[in-house]
Amino acid sequence: MSRNVALLIIFSMCILGPCVVFAAGSYASIYALGRNPSSAPKIFTAMIIGLVFAQSLAIVAMLIVFQLFSHS
Repeated sequence: MSRNVALLIIFSMCILGPCVVFAAGSYASIYALGRNPSSAPKIFTAMIIGLVFAQSLAIVAMLIVFQLFSHS
């Protein structure tokens, strides 16, 4: 397997990982809001913090992969 194919596989995992986190986190927060609407501020804050961490991890991973692509 060539180096570029391996980097493309890693890059696709860097995209799919946060997408799964976004989907699971959003589903869980909507489900929690449906069960207990009065706790919306707490649920919303926790959801936003979790999504920001997932997005920042994805950005760091993409920057690493772009840096590895530039060395080929």
